[in-house]
Amino acid sequence: MPHIRPFRPGDETALAEICLKTADAGADATGVFDDDAIWAEVFVLPYVHRHPDLAFVVETDDGRVAGYIVGTPDTNSFEDWFHDRWWPQRGAKWAEPEAEDSRQDGTLIYAYSRRGGAEPYGDEYPAHLHIDLLPELQGQGWGRRLIETLVDTLSARGVTGLHLVASSDNAGALAFYPRVGFTAIPSHPGVQAFGMRLPRERPDGSQPGVASENGRSDRADRAGGGPSGPPAG
Repeated sequence: MPHIRPFRPGDETALAEICLKTADAGADATGVFDDDAIWAEVFVLPYVHRHPDLAFVVETDDGRVAGYIVGTPDTNSFEDWFHDRWWPQRGAKWAEPEAEDSRQDGTLIYAYSRRGGAEPYGDEYPAHLHIDLLPELQGQGWGRRLIETLVDTLSARGVTGLHLVASSDNAGALAFYPRVGFTAIPSHPGVQAFGMRLPRERPDGSQPGVASENGRSDRADRAGGGPSGPPAG
């Protein structure tokens, strides 16, 4: 049976491939950009470089990585690091577009403009995540379990809120996130942001699981369904 494990160095190639195969509102984005590598350099590789301890993967029975969740506990700090350190080194091969004439232009403009405080979500929900699953894992509860794993890890560190942003075209993701405890929050055109206040540790050091749509902890219902379409990026 597939299982969740922490990210390990060497997983980067698999994560980049999963990111690409799910980046077009949950569908395969191969060929959407002139250079397929842009997706991973913006949406997954900086996270495992900066916070490898907040990255978890789903490994299949045959040893393949087929899904992941990555995140940062402090969005503003991460975005400043992305702007000052990551993108000047990794993104210099792609010139900053003068205008948004294509989807690639839009993503590169976003990458060049990333910095602490550029988005409003990080003040109330300081952590953020990206999660992607290949179709073979979707609908089996793995999305829910990955989110629960990250939520428990962040909660244990005292992080008080978590957010994510999905494409408005990704119907499966938009339906999934409210079922695992996220609430839609005001967003830019073309995307939908979701926020979650994180549970506090119990006196015994344990954390409550992510609530399912019927109010029970997912730990009490491990068979709960995962996303029918992972978020873009």
